Amino acid sequence: MAAVGLFALASITGAVLTLLDRPVYATAAPLFAKWLPHLGPGTPLALLVAVLVVSRGPDLTARLPWRRLLGLSYPAAVAWTLSLALIDGWQRGVAGRLTSEHEYLHEVPGITDIPATLAVFTTRILDFQPDSWTTHVSAHPPGALLVFVWLDRIGLGGGAWAGLLCILVAGLAAIAVPHTVRLLGTDSAARAVLPFTVLFPGAVWAGVSGDGLFMGVTATGVALLAHGAVRGRALAAVAGGTLLGFGCYLSYGLVLMAPLALTVVALSRRWSALGWALAGALPVAGVFTAYGFDWFTGYHLLIERYYQGIATDRAYAYWVWADLAAVVAAAGPVAAVVLRRAVLTARRPGAALLPLAALAAIVAADLSGYSKAEVERIWLPFSVWLLSGTALIPAVDRRFWLAVQVTVALAVNHLLLTNW
Repeated sequence: MAAVGLFALASITGAVLTLLDRPVYATAAPLFAKWLPHLGPGTPLALLVAVLVVSRGPDLTARLPWRRLLGLSYPAAVAWTLSLALIDGWQRGVAGRLTSEHEYLHEVPGITDIPATLAVFTTRILDFQPDSWTTHVSAHPPGALLVFVWLDRIGLGGGAWAGLLCILVAGLAAIAVPHTVRLLGTDSAARAVLPFTVLFPGAVWAGVSGDGLFMGVTATGVALLAHGAVRGRALAAVAGGTLLGFGCYLSYGLVLMAPLALTVVALSRRWSALGWALAGALPVAGVFTAYGFDWFTGYHLLIERYYQGIATDRAYAYWVWADLAAVVAAAGPVAAVVLRRAVLTARRPGAALLPLAALAAIVAADLSGYSKAEVERIWLPFSVWLLSGTALIPAVDRRFWLAVQVTVALAVNHLLLTNW
């Protein structure tokens, strides 16, 4: 109830501030969206996926072999994300989502020489220049743009392929999170988590946004690191480190995946895995640096660019707590239940520490003041890990909370039109 109350308070406060001519620059605050009740072609599919997973999911997760379960869960998560996106229609919800003048694909046609682009990337971050990068490209390291450039280079250009890529990669988080829980905790705990990650409410923003792709990449990186650390597989840990390192070149804020990575290593008690992960991450940084992109220069210029826009007018005093209300929508109300139980219990450290590590990342990002609004999308790579502790909820209550999660996602997607 406290989480719902926080969201309601943020909504009312945002509306009042706007009426008092102190706008928060988010029409449906604390969410960056506009009110637009609507149905779409994805509505029946979303309802079908929701009913099937809520009614059959807990039973299937209890009895199916683990690998088969993962094989079913991934397409279910993809279907959930795609169906939510299609509530807005194919063009508006998927194919056109990444093609606006603010998005990555707007810059793809102009990238004819990748090394040359990396060499001058930071010079185009600041706004009000003839060749300033678009909003999303300027706000991220070049890795995010290069993903869509590479996609275009292999013949899969355009908004439809880019949107589908984001959905397909985002779906990996639905199996990466529970698999990590299984490696670090117990099989039963992982099985309890799986239906919640499949029906993750943040799928509303994962389909379609670059941040959904970032979530899938980093969640897979953490899972590979956990696999390498627990099983003593150096190559898996190196691969995990490579993905997490690349994540830092997808979004500056993904350095805050560090608490989750460190928690994984600590729970595995194999500290050599940290060295293996660094062996994967450092070459990624080395390549970008060798081609002329300096991460720290880019980060400092991003902060300057950030305050060239509406961030200057968005009040920190409001967003520092309203951002947390936005997380309630993205992670779902069950996240508050998980965190309360994680703080109170010490019996299942694997189930408790992962969501607490995610919370630490969210709090650090929140206090920085560099994410005032839009965090329901930006913090997806952290929010999905709040669900890693759903095994802490008594089994008799899990189906109820799964239904609550679904209700939140369907309500948001049918009542609002999200901006990104």
